[in-house]
Amino acid sequence: MSVAVNNEFKRPAPELIARFRGLASSTVGNVLDELGIDGIMLNIKPVKFGMSFVGPAYTAKEISGVRGTFTGAEFGLGAVIDTAKNGDVIVIDNGGQQVSTWGGIASLAAKKGGVAGLVVDGGVRDADEIAAFDFPAFSRHVVPLSGKTRVKVLATGVTVKIDNVKVEPGDIIVADSTGVVCVPLAVAEQVVARAEQLDADDRRAIEEINKGLDFTTALAKFPKL
Repeated sequence: MSVAVNNEFKRPAPELIARFRGLASSTVGNVLDELGIDGIMLNIKPVKFGMSFVGPAYTAKEISGVRGTFTGAEFGLGAVIDTAKNGDVIVIDNGGQQVSTWGGIASLAAKKGGVAGLVVDGGVRDADEIAAFDFPAFSRHVVPLSGKTRVKVLATGVTVKIDNVKVEPGDIIVADSTGVVCVPLAVAEQVVARAEQLDADDRRAIEEINKGLDFTTALAKFPKL
């Protein structure tokens, strides 16, 4: 069976994406916490410290089995990479399996295609190549075990769960060295406005601490940090 491809879902305006750039995942996470939105992925980490991205989620759902469960032709990752749009974040739900669904060549192809980054609830491999290609990849596992004949892509542009966080196609994904958060598109304007306020407070607190303000006073002055 071929991959069911859907990449025509609603994506956020470029101006909205731009507002999230420069905001830390922890700042956005604070706002999600305030609003009671479950959007923080606690167990998804960068392949290399310093990786970051912001972009709309282009989701993919996979299933896994033991070696030989599927044919190599059923792997289907090419359909995901080749149909992602410029600026998309590929978000793959493989149920947290300890098997690689992504490697160095996939990273190079995705970067050349304009993909902003990768989130995998599952495994990736070729960590050194991914870092060398400067492609921001975040995953639950980094393992040398190949996904060929073990992993099959079912569909793209569908609702997925990443580390128990629901991700809809077009939701905004923010990732940096601290981790990954998902902002539902329906509330993205509200979230970014509040996150910008917190970021401004954070910058003012840094300035005042550099001028001699003690930490206890800073916390009292900027209680939402």
